[in-house]
This record gives sequence, C-alpha cells and structure tokens, in this order.
Amino acid sequence: MMMWKEMSMEMGNWTTVQEFTLEGFPAMQHLGKVLFFVHLLAYLASIAGNAVIVTITCADSRLHTPMYFFLSIFSFFECCFISAVIPKLLVIFLSGKQTISFPACFIQAFVFVFLGATGFLLIAVMSLDRCVAICKPLHYPTIMNLKTCFLLVTACFALAFTLITGPVVTVSQLSFCGPHVIPHFFCDIGPLIHLSCSDTKSVEMLAFVLALFILLTSLIITIIAYSNIVVTIIRLPSAKEKQKAFSTCSSHLIVLSLMYGSCVFIYVKPKQTNRLDSNREAALVNTVVTPLLNPVIYTLRNKQVHQALREMMCRIKISR
Repeated sequence: MMMWKEMSMEMGNWTTVQEFTLEGFPAMQHLGKVLFFVHLLAYLASIAGNAVIVTITCADSRLHTPMYFFLSIFSFFECCFISAVIPKLLVIFLSGKQTISFPACFIQAFVFVFLGATGFLLIAVMSLDRCVAICKPLHYPTIMNLKTCFLLVTACFALAFTLITGPVVTVSQLSFCGPHVIPHFFCDIGPLIHLSCSDTKSVEMLAFVLALFILLTSLIITIIAYSNIVVTIIRLPSAKEKQKAFSTCSSHLIVLSLMYGSCVFIYVKPKQTNRLDSNREAALVNTVVTPLLNPVIYTLRNKQVHQALREMMCRIKISR
C-alpha cells in the first residue's frame, strides 16, 4: 500500500491521484438491478461450472490424465479471471458505487492481464497436448508425463508474469492529471493509458507489442498443432476413428475462436485510445460469456466427464 502511495507522490507537479471512477455502462444505468441479477447468475454459473470441472478431475482417477490436468488448471484460472472483474461490476450495478482506489485499480489491471496472458499460454499448451495425443499416441504417456505437465504450467505462469509486470508498473508510474473517469467497467491497461497526461507513445507501443507477441505465439503454436492433428485425422482408416478425433478437438476450437476473437479486437491495435466504447462489449464476451460457456463446451460431448458427473451425483445422493 505504501509503495503505491510513494509511486503516486513522485509524479511531479500533477495532482496526486487517490481514486478513479469506472464509467461502466452509462447508457444502461436505469437497468442497474436487472443487469446485477443477470451478471450475478452468469458469474455464479461460471464459478460453479468451472469448479465442478476442477472437482471431478481431482476426485475421479480416470480423469488423472494430462488433458484433464490442463483443463482443470484452465478452469481454475477462469474462476480467478472472472473474480478479478465481475464482483466490482456487480457493485456498480447494485449500488452505483463506481469509484476504485489507485492501488486497487492497478492491482485489478495486473491480475486481469496476468491471468489473461497465462490463459492464452495454457491454450497453446492444451493444443500441444492434443497434438501429441492424436499424432503420437504410442509415445504420448512418455512425452506428456506428470513432470512435463507441471513444467509446462509453471512456464506459462513464469512467462506471463515476466511479460506483464513491466508494462503494468510502467503505466502505474505515468502522470494522471484528470479527468479520472475510466471509460470501462474495470481497470484495464488501454483505458488507463488513455487517461494519462504523460507522453504515452512508448507505453502504447510496448503494450501493443506484448499483446501481439502473446496472442501470436499462442495462435501460431495452436495452428501448427491443429494442422498436424487434421493431417493425422485425414490419414485415419476408419470413419469412426476420424469422428472420435474430431469430437475431441471441436470443443477446444470453439473456445479458441471466442477467446482469440474478443482479445484481438481489444488489444491488437497500436493506438489504445481507439474504439474504447466498443471494447466494453468485446470485454464482456471475454469476461462473462466465454467463462460461462467453457464448462458447457468442454463437457458437452465428453463421455468420460458425463460418467464422472453421474457417479459423483450418485455418491452425493447415497451420502444423504
């Protein structure tokens, strides 16, 4: 807390920033309570769905495989990701309290961007896992052993933390001389750069380059992995084997299209002041819709998950 105060005190002759105001959705303020209940239900459903995936993966020994290990880590991240944003949005809808302190704002920005970057790196790792499972099934248990899985997840953490810390700290050290209204429903790097009175060209370019690097790296790895998967599937002799392989990957591809589509629209542009209003709608897809759909998409066609869920429900009924 003292670090943030000292940081804001060292901003030259500008007025010290104590708090920001989140604009939210001003055009829909009269629907505050309705939007509160809608987003509360979406939030609870997202948390519950992703928590179920984590729980059954830990509880059922048949799901102790690399694919479900990565899926449970991804689901845990989704819970943390939406919890960094949605609770404050619910407060705005219910009470109209739109202020957020300077330290809280940058903590939220860091957590949001860090978890988002880690999520994209995990998506790339999950693509590699599917590639090895389908293209090299005999070597799969050897290649994707427990040690390798932990190393890959740790690498995602470490890389995201290393890449994100610098830009967020740099933005926190910019001068903010007013107005302090953030045209968004949470603290994100782009809107914060837009509010600064400093020369932000270098910071904007840094944010753009890092967003491009994270998204392109993840996308290129995913495209290469799925290109190999498609080639391998086409070579499979039976139609049943082809259908099984495609169904395994189809859910992953749906999640990919939602995540990449919304994030490319928001972050991959060199001028962060452009399209801030439309960014809010795209951010809603990323923070509300995608985490809500992920548990459904990943489990809809998965017979192993269905069976694990049924058995867990049966055990709950018996215990009562």
